Amino acid sequence: MNQMIKGLNWLSTFTDKKVNSVKHGGLCVACLSANAFNGLCQPCRDDLPVNRWHCRCCALPLAFPSSELLCGDCLKHPPPFDRSCIPWRYQYPLDGMIGRYKYNGQRKFGRPLISDFAGFLEKSLHHGGATRPEVLVPAPMDAKRRRQRGFNQAQDIAETIGAQLNIPVAPGLVQRVRQVRAQRELNREARLANLRGVFEVTSTVPERVAIVDDVVTTGATVRVLASVLRDAGAREIQVWALARTPG
Repeated sequence: MNQMIKGLNWLSTFTDKKVNSVKHGGLCVACLSANAFNGLCQPCRDDLPVNRWHCRCCALPLAFPSSELLCGDCLKHPPPFDRSCIPWRYQYPLDGMIGRYKYNGQRKFGRPLISDFAGFLEKSLHHGGATRPEVLVPAPMDAKRRRQRGFNQAQDIAETIGAQLNIPVAPGLVQRVRQVRAQRELNREARLANLRGVFEVTSTVPERVAIVDDVVTTGATVRVLASVLRDAGAREIQVWALARTPG
C-alpha cells in the first residue's frame, strides 16, 4: 500500500511517456512497477475497492453480503432507472486516481480504470447481468465547467467503452439548459432541487439507454437525467459508472 501512495504522489514527465503506452507492459500508474497490464500492476489492481455487496438498483454499497436487495432509499423513493452497473466503491485508492483524472486532466490515471470497466461491462452483458443498451448517454457538463476542465470525463468514459462494446454514444441527446451550483458540497435533497429543470432532451430517445458517469454520489444527477429520458420515451434505463460513494 505504501508503494501505491508513493506512486500516486509523484510521477515524472519521463514516466508519463511510459505508463499506459501499451496494453501489456509499461509502468504502473500507481506504483511505477514495470509489470503493468493496461496501466496497473496486479497488486495495485487488487487494491481497488470492489463494490461486491450493493443495492441491486442503485449499486449503493451494503454492509452485508447481498446483490439482490434494495437499499432503504430505493425502497422509499424508487428511482426512474432500472439498474446500475458500478464495479467499485469511491474509496482509497480509487478516489485519488479518479480525482487526478477528472480534476487535473491526468488521463493516464483514468485509462486503466476505464479499460477494466469496459471488461466488467462486457462480462455483465455476456452473462445476462445487464441488457445491451441502444445508446450511451454521457452525463452532460455545462459549457463553463467543461472549458475550465478541458474535457467531460463522462463523455470520455462513454466514448471509450462505446468503442470497445460497439454501442453508439449520444453526447448531445441531453443538454444542460442552465448553469447550477457545484454539487460537491450539497446533500441529496439540495442536489435534486439544484438540478430541477436543468436537463433537456434534444432528439428522439431509444427505448434502451445507459447513462454514463464517473462517480455516483447521492444519485441525484442520474435520477434527474433518468426522469427526463423516461419522459422522452426511454423504457429501460441503466446507470453505468466507475464508482459509487458509500452511504
